[in-house]
Amino acid sequence: MTFRATILTLYPEMFPGPLGHSLAGRALREDRWALDAVQIRDFATDRHRSVDDTPAGGGAGMVLRADVLAAAVDSVADDRPVLAMTPRGRPLTQPRVRELAAGPGVTVLCGRFEGFDERLFEARGIEQVSIGDYILSGGEMGALVLLDACVRLLPGVMGAASSGVEESFESGLLEYPQYTRPAEWEGRTIPEVLRSGDHAKIAKWRHAMACEDTRSRRPDLWERHEGVRVGRPLARGDD
Repeated sequence: MTFRATILTLYPEMFPGPLGHSLAGRALREDRWALDAVQIRDFATDRHRSVDDTPAGGGAGMVLRADVLAAAVDSVADDRPVLAMTPRGRPLTQPRVRELAAGPGVTVLCGRFEGFDERLFEARGIEQVSIGDYILSGGEMGALVLLDACVRLLPGVMGAASSGVEESFESGLLEYPQYTRPAEWEGRTIPEVLRSGDHAKIAKWRHAMACEDTRSRRPDLWERHEGVRVGRPLARGDD
């Protein structure tokens, strides 16, 4: 089964973009996944190909119309989940990425302007996704992030099977620090334990460092990790 991605966007020329290079690009050329970018304006019904209108109730900016976007979504509807990139969505997590990568693919709707007419989500059961607590010019960059996260997990994309396991977020922790040659650089040396050849000690050190870095850099992740470890129920929105 080939992982298929369809992007609904006002700027189809932005794809594949970075996804045409490196691991994702090679996988695309090897047909390990497929990508289509669909122009939303093709589903407008007026001569100006309008996809947006002024906000109901007043306010700045424009809002993407539910009727036009629903027509675009319906044109590619199949068994793949439909995701809309929006800062109002639930934060994207590595567990959700793994779920998506294990499926048939995704349809991704890219927002613009002031966002979407809310009735679109009520009528089509679209999953709203955010890649962070900041604002971008549109959902295309978020779609690229989401697809890169998924594609790298597809069978045969990464060289080593363990590459996708011992990483930040996979165990609920940030990844441990990494080192490579030279053994000494600008007076700084690789930690002795990593040169010891004792794999049990190395594993213990790596876990300790992952815990320390997560606790100091991402207290939110640490709190969640500790809650899962001791069997404490997660807060709403953490699942």
